[in-house]
Amino acid sequence: MLDINMADVAAVMGSLVPYLAAAGVILVLAVIITFAVNKKTVKSVSMRKLIHSESWLVVLVAVVVAASIMVSGPLSTILNNASAKKYTLSSSTVAAANKLAKDVQSEAITLLQNDDANLPLSSKKVNVFGWGSTNPVYGGTGSGSMSDQYPTISLLDGLHEAGIKTNTELSKLYTDYRKDRPEVGMFNVDWTLPEVPASDYSDSLIKDAKDFSDAAIVVITRVGGEGTDLPKDMKADGVTYHNNSKDYEDFQKGDHFLQLSQTEKNMLDLVTKNFDKVTLVYNGANAFQFDFLDSYPQIKSVVWCPPAGQTGFSALGEVLSGELNPSGKTSDTFVKDLTAAPTFNNVGNFTYDNVDEFAMTSSFSGQDVTPTFVNYVEGIYVGYKFYETAADEGLIDYASTVQYPFGYGLSYTKFTQKMGDVSYKDGKIGFDVTVTNTGDRAGRDVVEAYVNPPYTNGGIEKASANLMAFDKTDELKPGESQTLSIEFDDDDMASYDYRNAKAWVLEQGDYEVSIRSDSHTVLEDRTVNVPKTITYDSDDNTHNGDQTAATNQFDDAAGDVTYLSRADHFANYSKATAAPVSLSMSDEAKSKFVNNGNYKATDHNDDSDEMPTTGAKNGVRLADLTGKDYDDPQWNKLLDELTVDDMDNLIANGGFGNAAINSIGKIQLVDADGPAALNNNFTGIGSIGFPAATAFACTWNVDLAQRFGKMIAQMAHDMHITGWYAPAVNIHRNAFAGRTFEYFSEDSVLSAAMVSSEVGAVQKQGVYAFVKHFALNDQETNRTNMLCTWSNEQAIREIYLKPFEAAVKDGHATAMMSSFNYIGTTYSGANAHLLQNVLRDEWGFRGMVVTDYFGNYDLFQNADQEIRNGNDLMLATLDVTNHVSDRSATSVKAMRNAAHNILYATANSWMYENGEPDVDTPLWRVAMYVVWAVAAVLFIGLETVAIRRFLVRRKPVVIVEAGDIDK
Repeated sequence: MLDINMADVAAVMGSLVPYLAAAGVILVLAVIITFAVNKKTVKSVSMRKLIHSESWLVVLVAVVVAASIMVSGPLSTILNNASAKKYTLSSSTVAAANKLAKDVQSEAITLLQNDDANLPLSSKKVNVFGWGSTNPVYGGTGSGSMSDQYPTISLLDGLHEAGIKTNTELSKLYTDYRKDRPEVGMFNVDWTLPEVPASDYSDSLIKDAKDFSDAAIVVITRVGGEGTDLPKDMKADGVTYHNNSKDYEDFQKGDHFLQLSQTEKNMLDLVTKNFDKVTLVYNGANAFQFDFLDSYPQIKSVVWCPPAGQTGFSALGEVLSGELNPSGKTSDTFVKDLTAAPTFNNVGNFTYDNVDEFAMTSSFSGQDVTPTFVNYVEGIYVGYKFYETAADEGLIDYASTVQYPFGYGLSYTKFTQKMGDVSYKDGKIGFDVTVTNTGDRAGRDVVEAYVNPPYTNGGIEKASANLMAFDKTDELKPGESQTLSIEFDDDDMASYDYRNAKAWVLEQGDYEVSIRSDSHTVLEDRTVNVPKTITYDSDDNTHNGDQTAATNQFDDAAGDVTYLSRADHFANYSKATAAPVSLSMSDEAKSKFVNNGNYKATDHNDDSDEMPTTGAKNGVRLADLTGKDYDDPQWNKLLDELTVDDMDNLIANGGFGNAAINSIGKIQLVDADGPAALNNNFTGIGSIGFPAATAFACTWNVDLAQRFGKMIAQMAHDMHITGWYAPAVNIHRNAFAGRTFEYFSEDSVLSAAMVSSEVGAVQKQGVYAFVKHFALNDQETNRTNMLCTWSNEQAIREIYLKPFEAAVKDGHATAMMSSFNYIGTTYSGANAHLLQNVLRDEWGFRGMVVTDYFGNYDLFQNADQEIRNGNDLMLATLDVTNHVSDRSATSVKAMRNAAHNILYATANSWMYENGEPDVDTPLWRVAMYVVWAVAAVLFIGLETVAIRRFLVRRKPVVIVEAGDIDK
């Protein structure tokens, strides 16, 4: 569940100030009147008392009216979400989800090293070292956090379930040292890595451990989360870390979070001094730096166990015991020195030094903020695409640079793969691969197909290894074979030429098609010749089924960055990959930069626009449009019925759901957060937490991704949820990204296959998946500080947009979430090139785009700008800049289009599959009606009493003199 941000609380209170102030003014006036109207100023007792009574009745009405406006206005979204009926998972869903989570982790666990057949464990007794063994990593923080409603199987529980006995004396040492994991949250970050100093292991403890078993497992963990990236320098300002010992520092200046701490090194020294059969288990999502392994020959086996979710650690025990044969493959490249990666100098915090004119005070932090930036200097050479190409060009020595290649993973058995003849016709490339288990254990293998395209020195940039397709075998018994058919389109081999053709281009020449055991190791290859260059630059010859031919949309996003080029054997490597030389924004960029300080909606109005029809009485209900095409004429009749306020309310209040419009039968729908689960942050109800997205990528199994999508939909039906804020398909551009756990891989093809399988399965069940974060949101640092992301169009299209494209074209997504960052000088949530030209015009997307969280990011988020540029829904739970303030014809047309996009997606959700749903009135609204009734009765009663007393007091008093009586 998400943390509560006090800035948001302050914003909520701020939105109530006008109403509280109005009620307060009336209260003060009533007090003044009470004292001002006295015997001296008003002689008549009856009038004086009536004025007093009426003034306080006015206060009663004012308080009720102000409270009603507050709850039905600024607080309505929060109250709707918080008072929603709590639906939980059925017992059958819980059982099925737990089984699937274990199945996923069973294929995600990746065996990186296994010298001397150390695994499976030969003994059912083992010593488990490392504090992380008692507090492992289940997921990520922020949106990736786990629900506490369901039992969680720990790492040690998983071993015990597999019949492995562990040394309880060691485990007690760790839990006594510290029980809780330091918080790495969105608002509080402590990077401390608790680990018992080697000096605290007594001689008797080690002797008992050696007597218990001659085998040892060492667990190393690393956690990441939303809102912050992993430290590249543990001694940098702002990094909170507490050493495990007063005798030494865990990290020196320049050391990073993804290398061993001194205490971890000391523990490894201790363990390897006393045990010759050591298994290292790395539990984390970010690629770790295993540069130390050569120094410890006693470490026979290395196992990567990505964040396992709530039940996934059951699989770890079965892998270690041999009950399961690991079949995972790396989703990223593991290198020996992360500081030498081509991206290392260009991730993190870079603030412009000449942009004071764009400075704004952030309501979120209360600080003055100026634009920041990040340069994607590596271009298309991300991950293995760099390392394989750099090795081929002689820039690096591969063996001394790469520890474990992309797509790498061992098994307890052996396989051979035989590649059949390659056919190339009708734009399709296809071949069969026969996989045979030549070992003595049952297991599964992955077929990975790569292409090495023809490259011209100084021409279109091309990597020498490019994953094209993959498939995974069934479980094969010893001696058993299976033939897999591999097929992909020839335009999958095309490159985007942003300099000359400004289009996708498949250059003529020989393309080496190979099957590999990983990105580096070629098993067999064939040559496919493309006889003639094909340029995909017309609407009758588009790339990958585009609705309109793709052409340059992001020229402005290239900026003045020097991009890495393969030309002359990466001759510009040093210059391109160096840290930014200048922190100044160019004058050209300044002239185009937009934030809330200089954006005016009226500057973008078109006087020729005509005001759309609103408030018509056509009698069309939203349920009438379920299953209808986006362009069905009946949509216009429905949209004509909406008032401007209807549209504004729908657009503005899109936080964790979307608002009701009673006049058309549109009910309030609920959306849930969580890349590996469904978490309702208001009701507190959550689902089973699955292994991290990185784990899914490590399975290399799209069937599991599809099953996960079906399970998400099943859980959503149980919980009465229609929208899922996931999957997230940003790229592992660098190992230090905080949300690596939430994203699949460094590779766009692997990511695309996974996300399209998940989304396709979810959408078929009437749940819309908000594929996020669209786009280039590949680091957390400065993400809400006007982060200008600079990249060339080739990299944008080939690397960063491809998974989103697959979600639309193959997964048929009807929802998308834009990202916080800028692309060039334009906020991505208001970037028409991205959200209109590419997403809708090229890819044919039909549906809604929601912002990332619309909190106090009032530096750049505003509804007026966003709806005009393709962003339809504001993920807001409070009133800030999420309402459309301009009501011109241009604005109302944009509102109508946004409402159409939102309503199209919601009309095709599962809640409308059987017609218009029946819904209960929200509890807060029932309570408001009760208050109205009580207040009305009270008002009438008190008014009646006041008038009666006034009339009684007005009757003349007859004074009879004593003398008159005598007469």
